[in-house]
Amino acid sequence: MRKFKLLTFFSIGCLSLFCFYITISFSIHSKQIIVGNEKNGPNGMVWIPGGEFVMGCDSRLAKVNEKPIHKVRVDGFWIDQNDVTNAQFSEFVKATGYVTTAEQKPDWETLKVQLPPGVPKPSEDKLVPGAMVFVGTKEAVPLNDYSQWWQFVPGANWRHPQGPDSNIEGKEDYPVVQVSYYDALAFAKWAGKRLPTEAEWEYAARGGLQQANYNWGDEYNPHGKKMANTFAGENFPVVDSNYKNKITTSNVASYPPNGYQLYDMAGNVWQWVSDWYRSDAFSKDAENTITFNPTGPSNSYDPDDAGVPSDAPKRVIRGGSFLCDENFCMSYRPSARRGTDPYNPMSHIGFRLAMTQEMVNAGSTHSKKEKKVS
Repeated sequence: MRKFKLLTFFSIGCLSLFCFYITISFSIHSKQIIVGNEKNGPNGMVWIPGGEFVMGCDSRLAKVNEKPIHKVRVDGFWIDQNDVTNAQFSEFVKATGYVTTAEQKPDWETLKVQLPPGVPKPSEDKLVPGAMVFVGTKEAVPLNDYSQWWQFVPGANWRHPQGPDSNIEGKEDYPVVQVSYYDALAFAKWAGKRLPTEAEWEYAARGGLQQANYNWGDEYNPHGKKMANTFAGENFPVVDSNYKNKITTSNVASYPPNGYQLYDMAGNVWQWVSDWYRSDAFSKDAENTITFNPTGPSNSYDPDDAGVPSDAPKRVIRGGSFLCDENFCMSYRPSARRGTDPYNPMSHIGFRLAMTQEMVNAGSTHSKKEKKVS
């Protein structure tokens, strides 16, 4: 009997020790970067441990809307290791029959809020499905009028990023583009994920570096090595026949990851995040000693976009694209930010998604219930 009690006590003790070890292991593990593989987190996502960082930038490279710097703390979250690809978006469309913004006839009520008051409605034959495409220029031009290098192209959409004569064959692993903010939301809902907040995105993009100019450090091309897909031409926005084919998106993960093992957090394509855009958002956040899990302002404000009402709705995009270079926007920096019409798909905007651990747990529970039912 005594032997049985000792054995029972020993078994319970071992079990308690094992549970304690598992608890401690999870606690430690959750503070480390984890690349998900289904067994250990969602496949294709990276766990970013929660922490505090200095958001924005005060270097000579920073624009006014990146200032002032301010302290932010975010909880841990999962984020896609890569931008959402053409293959993934194609799977979504095939499963749902979803029709993107660019594939629909533009809605005048949605369009006119981005225009000065009194602009007349275009004729119906002008309101056709399509999207904005970078066409470049043949020679150097003043950089204060982007209509010189952007053009609305009828028939341009995620399947035909440059227009009806283009396609995405052989580009399954390229980031999907020509998707609006609302297209990204629809995909996120289908995938059981969400867009990252602007704070989460910058925290992840910095890869553990505090106030570095770039995701990889302070030198643009360290040791002569190109670190991101940025403008391949010699003089933006000039497109010369010698390098025309190089001014485009590249397949995901073509360049080194940042310190958190995330690819393309700089260059390639801009990425939608969840926040409304205000050019003065950081000034308001800096009024606090520290801001916890900010989700952005409740409305938009951008007095710097000529010809567009300052209160026109805009969402934040982050990361820069293949069109950024040292002589123009330099928006491949982790603090760089811009506001964009959420209904405006463009040939240099894509997205990636995020999840909280609670969302992951809920998804796993839902999957288990489905399996039991079947």
